[in-house]
Order: sequence, then C-alpha cells, then structure tokens
Amino acid sequence: MGVLAALAIVVFCASLMTGSSGIGLSRTLHALAGATDEQARSVLLQVRLPRLLAGFGVGALLALAGVLLQALFRNPLADPFVLGLSGGAAVGALCAMLAGWVAFAVQGSAVAGGFVAIAAVYFLARGGGTARLLLTGVVIASACGALVSVLLSLATSVQVRGMVFWLAGDLGWALEPRASIAAAVLAVLVAVAIARPLNVLAAGELRARAVGLELETWRLLLFVVCAALTAIAVVSAGTVGFVGLITPHAVRLGFKTSDHRIVAPAAALAGGTVLAAADLVARTALAPRQLPVGAIMALIGAPIFLFLLRARNPNTH
Repeated sequence: MGVLAALAIVVFCASLMTGSSGIGLSRTLHALAGATDEQARSVLLQVRLPRLLAGFGVGALLALAGVLLQALFRNPLADPFVLGLSGGAAVGALCAMLAGWVAFAVQGSAVAGGFVAIAAVYFLARGGGTARLLLTGVVIASACGALVSVLLSLATSVQVRGMVFWLAGDLGWALEPRASIAAAVLAVLVAVAIARPLNVLAAGELRARAVGLELETWRLLLFVVCAALTAIAVVSAGTVGFVGLITPHAVRLGFKTSDHRIVAPAAALAGGTVLAAADLVARTALAPRQLPVGAIMALIGAPIFLFLLRARNPNTH
C-alpha cells in the first residue's frame, strides 16, 4: 500500500507540473506558494488540478465498480463495460447530444441511461443465477453498441466530433471533481464495511447460501451501487474502459489476497493513479493537441491485462 501511495504522489506531482502551457517546476512551486503569477495560478488551480482530481476520482470509482462486479459474478471479466452499464450511459448521453441539450442535461441522460441498462440486466436475468446475469449483461452491452452506431449515423458532422470524443473518454468534461472524489471515498468506506459479505459472495453461491446470505438482496444492492458508481464516473469523464478490469486483477496479484478489506481500498488508489497517469499521457503526448484519455487507457490497459493473465498462469503456453 505504501508503494501505491508513493506512486500516486509521483503521478499527482508530475501531472500538476506538466502541460502544454510551459509552466514548469519553478513556476508551479512559486504559484502554489502564493506568488503573483496569476497566469500560472489560474492554469494550475482552474485547469490542471480539477482535471487531475477528477482523474483520481473517476479511476477509483471505476476500479471499485470492477471489484464489486467481479465479486458478485466470480468472473474476472466482469466490469461496467461488459455488463452494459457504460453502454447504457453512452446511449443516454448521445440521445441528449443529438437533441441539442446542454451539458447538464447530457450528464443527466447518461445517468438515466446507465440505470436503465442495469435495471434491464437485473430484471431480465432475475432468478437465473450469476451466469445468466453475465450473459444478459453482454447482450445488453451489444445492443447498446448497436444503438450508439445508429445515433452516430444520425448526427451532423458538428455533433459527431463531440460524440466521438465523449465515447472515447475525456476528462475535459470534469470541471467539478468534488462529486467523483466524495463518491469514491464513500464507496471505499462502504466496500470495506461490507467486506465480509463480498468475500462470501466471491467464494460461490453454495457457500453464500450455507452461511445464510440473502443472495437476491445482495445482488440487487451491488447492482444499484455499481450503477451509481459508473454513472458518476461517466458523467465526469465519458466512457473509459479497462480501469475496472485491470486494477482488481493487479491488486489481487500484487497483494496476494482476495480479502476485500484490502482489495477495495488498494484498487481504488491504483485505479485513480492509472487513470491520472493515462490522462497525463493524453495531455502531453501530442501537445498542444489532446488525445482522448479512454483511447490511451485502452492502449495501456490491453497489454497490462495480457501480462496479468500471463502472471496468474505462468505455465500457460
């Protein structure tokens, strides 16, 4: 955990001091110390810091959603993308953009779309076990992907650019990071508080029933929590993949435990650090042009996930 915290601090400092505006280490320190460099203070406190905090908050939310879903389904591939949460949010947001609504309405539509998707998954697969839930989620995600393609084909050339950037993930939307940070802290506390039921769920349905755990109640609760976490993340940054998939694996492998009292907070810290690092690359790789952070996250996440799979099964050829 100390290594994760140190890495988070390094990424935080590097992100705060690096950008396309030419404000380096010296001007950053002077501006933060209260110097009269108004341009530097404005860039640091109104642009870089909110975006950086949002990156940590959104990454933590997505990582926690991945932890909860993987415990619920006992499947390493479960994450908000696979279950249609992100797809439903994308459909809601794109419908609002197509209608010409303002940013607040777009965000509200994204939240509504995410909850509609997860409600569809739950009620269509209710009573069929975790396998049926997962398969239903995959089908809903595919349907949402098809709807996204239809909506993009109906949009004008001006609307398409904003839609594509939103779909690829963009922390430029995150002008107010306090919601994602507060939600992430609260979610970590809740996950640690319910660590024992999560551990029992991760051990399998038979074990859960043997100890008297109400499976349907816990499934519904976790579905609602994951939908809320994903909705807040999507509102802040659009659709960003791989964070909820790779960080739980990396934490379990690195800490050599599946105890959610450790996995939940460690995954939140790791997820925030990974997404903040990806956003640093997105802002600086082709500066002054900015790349979508979701695309950078996919380019980073795919090889990392393959490496983690290899590390879990070293004898696989």
